[in-house]
Amino acid sequence: MTIANRTSPIEVDIGKGDVRTIQRGKTWAQFEYLQKGFEDTRGLKLCYYNGTIEILMPGAAHELFKKIIAILIEVFLLDRQIEFEPTGSMTRKREGTAAAEADESYEIQGAKLCVEINFTSGDESKLLCYQELGVDEVWFWEDGVLAVYSLQSDGYQKVSRSQISALAAIDLTIMSECILIGETSRIEAVNKFRQAHPIASD
Repeated sequence: MTIANRTSPIEVDIGKGDVRTIQRGKTWAQFEYLQKGFEDTRGLKLCYYNGTIEILMPGAAHELFKKIIAILIEVFLLDRQIEFEPTGSMTRKREGTAAAEADESYEIQGAKLCVEINFTSGDESKLLCYQELGVDEVWFWEDGVLAVYSLQSDGYQKVSRSQISALAAIDLTIMSECILIGETSRIEAVNKFRQAHPIASD
């Protein structure tokens, strides 16, 4: 649901406990001022691209789903002895142009992956922001489905499997099912995910 005030450039988008505030026509300096003002506010996420500032206050469901996805990604990599760097919600920034804080993020064998839970709106603008930041792949969880976007020469393309070689064997349909199972049982979700992705023997 989007709430817009005709006398104000601020829009408020609400979905499943998430509250996203959108301010358009803003400068990079205004974004940095706002960022500094919120630096001690736990859980708040800020994004800037093309003069638009997004402020997201995630709800409980948002936090649950981002953690389930993180667990499954990390289980897959750890089971296969693949090194990775978990970079969480660190701010990715291109000075004066774009900044974003993913729900979860990783660097895996030189590739950058960001994970976004979307209960409101803004997929397209967020992808443009991540393209500006040079993120190799973005995973969106929306409406019970995991969608993967891989950065190509002409922008992001939706793909049926991850183009990051370390994650290419993941069945995204099975992973989506496991994410939903994880809403009630993380143990069952991990067990089903492992059964569907057996480790190849040497």
